[in-house]
Amino acid sequence: MSDPVEALILDLLEWVAAESRPYSEVMEAWRTSCPRLPVWEDANERGFIARHYQEGFGTLISVTALGREHLVKHRARG
Repeated sequence: MSDPVEALILDLLEWVAAESRPYSEVMEAWRTSCPRLPVWEDANERGFIARHYQEGFGTLISVTALGREHLVKHRARG
């Protein structure tokens, strides 16, 4: 896979798929890691991640079914 954004989207999905993470943690990690690449934006536009509120935890980010399918399809090749 030669597209760095695509590779980073897969990294993001893999990281969040392990467990839902607080929105602030995701933003901190991905803005720090790749501030000039549209990883977060592209993952959102493609419907790979979802934002939801959970009482006692705040806003969490999780991988959607579509995001999990994309991850399995593309990581299985690697």
